[in-house]
Amino acid sequence: MKIQRLDRLLSGTGRWSRREVKLLVRQGRVLADGAPAPSPEAKYDPEAVTLTVDGETILWRENTWVMMNKPAGVLSATEDGKGKTVLDLLPAELQKLELFPVGRLDKDTEGLLLLTDDGQTAHQLLSPKYHVDKVYYARVNGCLEESDCRAFTAGMTLADGLVCRPAGLEILSAGLESECMVTVQEGKFHQVKRMLAMRGKPVTYLKRVSMGKLPLDAALGVGDFRYLIEKELNVLRNSMAGIS
Repeated sequence: MKIQRLDRLLSGTGRWSRREVKLLVRQGRVLADGAPAPSPEAKYDPEAVTLTVDGETILWRENTWVMMNKPAGVLSATEDGKGKTVLDLLPAELQKLELFPVGRLDKDTEGLLLLTDDGQTAHQLLSPKYHVDKVYYARVNGCLEESDCRAFTAGMTLADGLVCRPAGLEILSAGLESECMVTVQEGKFHQVKRMLAMRGKPVTYLKRVSMGKLPLDAALGVGDFRYLIEKELNVLRNSMAGIS
């Protein structure tokens, strides 16, 4: 890992500005491996040094990954002048890190949303060529049938000419209101809703439950979030393993 300046390491957490780091160091509140840091310009290997501020160990991350259980009514965007975005649900220190959503969920769609500052991995997770499954639970008006499953498997061309690649449709219950799981490997605008509407089964509720091999944490309440752990990051990376 590349050696980095102390002020960059600490300001990179989003909790302090570089000016604030200088003050913390001057006051002797920053320790590196138990000894007072000599200056904000001192350089350390972030994977080898133990940094503390006022006795609190500071966890360093090369990239930040957050899992959120997105609520309905919130936009999957970094900014919007018309309404609340998913970034508004994060604390101030995370809002400073320039995180962005990995793909978008419609405003009224709930469920798994990842936020990160790792542009390369985010692009790979969204690119159809990496074949990363995105799985949704949906409720629809109308009785789903096996012919709907076959239509999804074959791929669809929507009324406006948009071509959707083959997708998966698993019927969970069928009746006046049906339940299903939909699996896609692309993320075109309103794709899941439009594919089901094309079959005459408009969506009444939609929730993303997994991306790749990573499921939504069942312990996360609607609107809650947490950091991904290294094991989960490896699960995401393994979702793309072997794909060129």
